[in-house]
Amino acid sequence: MASRLDQIAGHLNYPKGMLVGQTAIITGSGQGIGAEAARLFANEGARVVVADVDGKKAQDVADKINASGGKAIAVPGDVLDDNYINELVKKSAEFGGGKIHIIVNNAGFTWDGVIHKMTDKQWDTMIKVHNTAPFKIVRAAAPYFRVKDGEPRNIINISSTSGINGNAGQANYSLAKAGVVGLSKTIAKEWGPQFGVRANTVAFGYILTRLTAAKEQGAFITTPEGEKVALGIPSAQKAAPGKGEENLDIPLRRPGSATEAASAVLAVASPLFSYVNGQTIMVTGGRNM
Repeated sequence: MASRLDQIAGHLNYPKGMLVGQTAIITGSGQGIGAEAARLFANEGARVVVADVDGKKAQDVADKINASGGKAIAVPGDVLDDNYINELVKKSAEFGGGKIHIIVNNAGFTWDGVIHKMTDKQWDTMIKVHNTAPFKIVRAAAPYFRVKDGEPRNIINISSTSGINGNAGQANYSLAKAGVVGLSKTIAKEWGPQFGVRANTVAFGYILTRLTAAKEQGAFITTPEGEKVALGIPSAQKAAPGKGEENLDIPLRRPGSATEAASAVLAVASPLFSYVNGQTIMVTGGRNM
């Protein structure tokens, strides 16, 4: 019987891609970093489940992957809905021939406000989206991760520098993004010893997405209660000293692209990171080091 090290060495030599034979759920993958991650995972041979609250965008991402020779399905829905989470896991397992190998908990948004003006709804929504939903998805998928079939399993929770360093106007988001770090470490400690599950966090800095674009561009997300939440950073704040396009507080002197961010997620999911577990990978261009 091959040793565990021999099995790992074998994973480092996938002939047709690093994720061949694996099924990956990526939440919030209808656009931005999630969509890029879906594309990159599919390019490496994964069967990708595109999960997003926007059904049209999710289907578009899946269609493009399939048209390019990859394998993907769209399972749209709201991660705050318990029924949807159960459906997502069920359909993902069916798509994967009874197996799920990777979960990327990427879905989320910001709902900013200074502490003394932040509402209970702002606070509660961020905790539900960034902490409760990932926990429930992982819990629902437990039967597909607590297995001993010799195949790699890993969970990647997406955080932010706000969760590592805090950020003015984001007490809710900062707390929530700090929380996923603890979730990743706990999964690693509970499911690593017996089942070999890896769980890591990827914390993004300034990445060019709708969350970092100018708020005046009008991007928004609608909460389950029908309330529209404006996304982005006010232009006046973006133009403040050290916050402009020069990015003087970033050693690389530029923001990252969605593709660069998604590539980091792919790296963590890949066999190249087979001995990295319970860690927080900072993808910031050197900011806050």
